[in-house]
Amino acid sequence: MRRILNIVAKNWLLVLMFFCGIFLRFYRFSDFATFLGDQGRDAIVIKRMLTFEHLPAIGAPTSVGQVYLGPFYYYFIAPWLLLFKFNPLGLTFGVALFSSLFILINYFIVKELFDKKVALIAAFLTSFSYVLIDLSRFSWNPNLLPLFSLLTIYFFIKALKTKKKLFYLLFGAFLSFSFQLHYLALALFLPIIILALPKLISKFPYFLISLFSFIFFSFPLIIFDLRHQFLNSKNLISLFKTSSSIKTNLLKNILDTFSTLNRYLFNTNFSNLINIILLIAIIIFLFTYLKRKKDQIFNFQLIFLLSLFVLSLYSGEKHPHYLAVLYPFYIIVISVFLSTLLNSFWEKILVIIFLITFVILNFQKYNFLFYQGSNQLKTAQEVARTIFDNVKKKGFTVTALPEKYSDSTYRYFLEIWKKRPIEKDSLEKAEELFVVCEKNCQPVIGNPQWDIAYFAPTKIEGEWNINSIRIYKLTK
Repeated sequence: MRRILNIVAKNWLLVLMFFCGIFLRFYRFSDFATFLGDQGRDAIVIKRMLTFEHLPAIGAPTSVGQVYLGPFYYYFIAPWLLLFKFNPLGLTFGVALFSSLFILINYFIVKELFDKKVALIAAFLTSFSYVLIDLSRFSWNPNLLPLFSLLTIYFFIKALKTKKKLFYLLFGAFLSFSFQLHYLALALFLPIIILALPKLISKFPYFLISLFSFIFFSFPLIIFDLRHQFLNSKNLISLFKTSSSIKTNLLKNILDTFSTLNRYLFNTNFSNLINIILLIAIIIFLFTYLKRKKDQIFNFQLIFLLSLFVLSLYSGEKHPHYLAVLYPFYIIVISVFLSTLLNSFWEKILVIIFLITFVILNFQKYNFLFYQGSNQLKTAQEVARTIFDNVKKKGFTVTALPEKYSDSTYRYFLEIWKKRPIEKDSLEKAEELFVVCEKNCQPVIGNPQWDIAYFAPTKIEGEWNINSIRIYKLTK
């Protein structure tokens, strides 16, 4: 016990930040946990995995382009659904836990590669960043990408510096895991290739270990692509072709991507001039550290800038999770710069002001501290219970309006309650159809939505209201 107290006393600042980070990730997380169509779909897949009904070889489709991810996230997060006795809140708990551990992992990696000052600043920014907090408070495959992309680069750097086969094996594995969490982890490939090139010949046998590891952990996805005439690869290439910023102004898109990154990380809109100055400053520091032979600082700046460049090739709207691969590296770049300002008293005051301002800007988004939660899990259960209590026929199905695939949240609870509806998009004819109107929707009789049109209802047999949601029971 005394040893633990000594460790805490020596690292009290880290411990304080860590517990602040845990609080911000777990406080009222059941009230605010997102449980929409994607989360319901994942819960159904993982439940069927755990009951050995179906072991998936592919993961979820991306929201744009219908490119299937690998199944890693399902298998990685599945134990938490079992531990919580199939309560889908367990999946959210798992993500929040690993996102909290990310604070410590980030600290120890940065401390090893740089020093304690840089590590403390990086841990501080990671603990209080709203975008990272938000990603940690619900279950979704891209939400763990900041952690896995950092671990990928860490094992890559360790592999370059040693001849330990374990690091090459772990690098290949974590690159595969990151790639399966979201395809935008492709942004890491360019900096990895450029940094590996000088040592490619001398360490070629070791890089083969990384390649084998990557292929091994990506094998189910590779088999899926081979069996479906490279459907996934074609869709991914098509996605980047149709959204490529090369057709537009690449420099403008790089600046826009950097501006979006700053908006998410600092929760404020910087002017174009400030964004340009910051980006130029990072480029100048890149060449400064190259000249000084400070390889770790140079490596992380290069990784950040090249990843930013690759993500800028996608000219579509960039949601917060699209930039998940950038957050840890940008935070490290900022932390390195701030650590250089800790020499004089006034420089330290300047850094403290920056950190306080960072918290104030992000604090505005901590809605879970002040507002009532959406209680999406509770609402989904209540809707599912209403449907459960009013099913009279064995062959029934469920759909939702206006987003028909958002019904997976209700389907999940019905399934674990042993009253499973006919599979979504099945051609099997149902005897009853429950339509969940989550927003204002058109009259359900005669609605052109496929599920309703295929069922061809003639009668509304029942109506119920759950909060602002309206449920219709349709029969023929």
